[in-house]
Amino acid sequence: MTIKSLGASMAAMLLVSTLSVGCSNSAEKRAIRAEDAARRAEAAAARVEAAAQRAEAAAEKAERLFSKGMHK
Repeated sequence: MTIKSLGASMAAMLLVSTLSVGCSNSAEKRAIRAEDAARRAEAAAARVEAAAQRAEAAAEKAERLFSKGMHK
């Protein structure tokens, strides 16, 4: 192996390692964004569940009040 080919192979290895670090960095960023999105979706689902429970309680209360008015 000559000095030129050794230098070229070293440059190629450096390029590959740089690209792989860049790809893993962007993959890590995408994973973090996905985790954040999952947390936001979970929080939104919890808010929807709470709203559904409040709506159900309000419907039950209205039904009780309506049934009392009908029996008078």
